[in-house]
Amino acid sequence: MCGITGFIHPGTSSDDLSSRLTTMLKPIHHRGPDDAGTWVDAEHGIALGHQRLSILDLSPAGHQPMASACARYVIVFNGEIYNHLELRLQLEKANQLPSGGWQGHSDTETLLACFTAWGVQKTLQASVGMFAFALWDKLDQTLTLARDRIGEKPLYYGWQGAAFLFGSELKALRANPAFAGQIDWHAASTFLRLNYIPAPSTVYQNLLKLVPGTVLTLTQANIRQKTLSVPVPYWSLAHAAVHGRDHPFAGSFEDAVDALELLVRQAVQLQSVADVPVGAFLSGGIDSSTVVAMMQSATTSKVTTFSIGMPDSRMDESQHAASVARHLGTNHVEHIIQPREALDLIPRLPEIWDEPFADSSQIPTYLVSRLAKQQVTVALSGDGGDEFFLGYPQYAFYQKLWRFRYFGKLPWQSTFKFLSPIVQGKRAKSTISRANSVVKAWRQPSAQMLNRYWCDRYRNEAVPLLEQQGASMLDFPILDDVATTAALWDGGTYLPDDIMVKVDRAAMANSLETRSPLLDHRIIEFAYSLPINYKLHNNVGKRVLREVLYRHVPKIITNRPKAGFSVPLSDWLNNELKLWVEDELERIPKNSEIFDKIAINLLWKEHKFGLKDNSEKIWGLLTLAAFIQKNQ
Repeated sequence: MCGITGFIHPGTSSDDLSSRLTTMLKPIHHRGPDDAGTWVDAEHGIALGHQRLSILDLSPAGHQPMASACARYVIVFNGEIYNHLELRLQLEKANQLPSGGWQGHSDTETLLACFTAWGVQKTLQASVGMFAFALWDKLDQTLTLARDRIGEKPLYYGWQGAAFLFGSELKALRANPAFAGQIDWHAASTFLRLNYIPAPSTVYQNLLKLVPGTVLTLTQANIRQKTLSVPVPYWSLAHAAVHGRDHPFAGSFEDAVDALELLVRQAVQLQSVADVPVGAFLSGGIDSSTVVAMMQSATTSKVTTFSIGMPDSRMDESQHAASVARHLGTNHVEHIIQPREALDLIPRLPEIWDEPFADSSQIPTYLVSRLAKQQVTVALSGDGGDEFFLGYPQYAFYQKLWRFRYFGKLPWQSTFKFLSPIVQGKRAKSTISRANSVVKAWRQPSAQMLNRYWCDRYRNEAVPLLEQQGASMLDFPILDDVATTAALWDGGTYLPDDIMVKVDRAAMANSLETRSPLLDHRIIEFAYSLPINYKLHNNVGKRVLREVLYRHVPKIITNRPKAGFSVPLSDWLNNELKLWVEDELERIPKNSEIFDKIAINLLWKEHKFGLKDNSEKIWGLLTLAAFIQKNQ
């Protein structure tokens, strides 16, 4: 786990390349405080930089930027290739070892040898891991950027004037003097709806996120013309979903449980390999408990687990995590969040998440990462179970809603208009408002649009910005049922652009590597091959994954409603954070050329006086305002 950055700017001297690259590395020092390296080629105007968090091969043989044994390639690599020892064996059996033999045991060296023997596409298809890298080909004089299948590791890129910039975080790109920094207000509008910015957009014009599972090649023609080629997929979530649908799992439910247990066990074992201490996040939910159960069953020593608790018992999962930890016999460490900690962290959020990001569970994720870093350098997590095994409650709701969608054709608006002057009281008005939302959901033309509508904080109404247009978003195919279709969209957007961004920035801000065994692409492909009733049964998701867990942890400990990993944001905004909220909103001028101040004041008034829970909208607005103030 590391940080990478670099640029191409033809005509720049070697000293200037080195100086600018060093400046770009400083803001991402936290991603790799153990070592740093640079490589420049003034003839072609290219500079590659690396900040190293040493996980595998702690010796100088793991130093980056790293050149291939054949001297053709130079790479900066962020992430882990979990099956790299298997790839080495394949090279050895084919007599394709690097000249001079192996110099160390890092996965980066393995990748370079595979590129030499097989090329980039074949190597990526054979690799199991999470990663982002930049590869300079001295022979073809091309730069290749690649990102892992699910988007666990970030990679930003784009032209800024005469310079092509790339990096693990936008703050590295901002440090280059060519950076222009013009905000994309279309993306900002989408951000307020979703509280994250979906790929390929970023908050800045002309800068992009590399879409997961793709490779971008920058040729000499691209460099001369200041253009971009189209990223080419080496793996596709949509294709995996369609292939799974067309090639369904043929075994019984018990067969599916057996197969999934084997896949998860293998993924956990692969991802537990490191030359540094490894632990795990444990919430007490199905996903993290399954990962920890597999970890603990594979070793005679105690696994160290970490959890965060909330002072609000409605959101506190720490007692459930402690119960699972006691049953499995882990060395369990927990911490209860206090509002003061959140308040102290808030000023740092625009720095840690260096484009607008407003998933408030970023706060506990940062704090549990800080807790874990005190004892380990790598932590396994349970991310991915909800998206691929239909764990989110809305999926069962969508199934029921879609079954009765034809009711949406009835004249509901006339009914609501008739009831509007009659209905009295907050509860009655809230009921009418929810009913109106359901009617609009019924009227969505597809399962994808239903999910987008339901996830939209403004439910297709105007956002409080003068710019209303949204950014372009990736599209995904319609599958056989509404739940799996919605989950596919979440797996391709919400997972990489919210969950993975949250975890990556929170962990790397603490120089902690996180790994997610349930995101092994073989588990994902298997999940898409399963019939829906193996995943969603009697309105409860993750059926097959639950049965894997029940083989290790009794139902009575883990069989409970999903609580989520969140903070009592609504209460905090009205109490401990109230003065801060009002101060921040006051900073937005009445005649703002960006924000609709009247609409914002109404949102806050409704929330403050308990008329409506606008906490997520307000958190998004505060996040965007703080970002603008910090970066303009």
